[in-house]
Amino acid sequence: MELKGAVINFLGDSITEGVGASVLENRYTDVLAREFGLKAANNYGISGSRIARQINVTSERHDRDFCMRMEEMDPAADAVVVFGGTNDYGHGEAPLGVPTDRNPSTYWGGCHYLMNGLLTRYPGKPVVILTPLHRDDEDNPLGDGSKPRSAAPLSVYREILMKVAEYYGLPVLDLYATSGIQPANPTCRERLLPDGLHPSDEGHALLARRIGNFLKML
Repeated sequence: MELKGAVINFLGDSITEGVGASVLENRYTDVLAREFGLKAANNYGISGSRIARQINVTSERHDRDFCMRMEEMDPAADAVVVFGGTNDYGHGEAPLGVPTDRNPSTYWGGCHYLMNGLLTRYPGKPVVILTPLHRDDEDNPLGDGSKPRSAAPLSVYREILMKVAEYYGLPVLDLYATSGIQPANPTCRERLLPDGLHPSDEGHALLARRIGNFLKML
């Protein structure tokens, strides 16, 4: 994909919105736009948001899930990048569901609903799925401890994302496996993921390079 002059929609959560970066200009979307010459990096990140629909949807901004928001993105964009799943794991109320689900009220169903919808809205254009980064407490089936019921570790949410993307033929950048970010390593945590969840300026810059180089290969 030719990135110079391209318009890319970025749909995500707090990392995409820029939490962890010292200023918005240092979030990965903005760094990528500068380094790879994008015309625009449309940022549709909302902190705390999840892919799947919650059991109790409130008027709070973070309850506007990815499936709700995909239709609000620029329809003329040259590509779409989706970066989510960590909040579905961390504090999402939606059950995992089963692979045949197509309703966004489960995680399986939300992934299907989102990816099918993006294929419909952006036919023939790159729709790229990013898997979640490693994070603190990623093996706890109760997520960050606030989930109402036991579900699964983060690795399962990652696997579901990848399986649904494969079903729709969508390219996956597996950041869980290839980002080089692991907060269990003290040096890595200090420099790249200080709070165990959100990248630092250096972490955002690393993501920008990883994602930009992946897009160039499409």
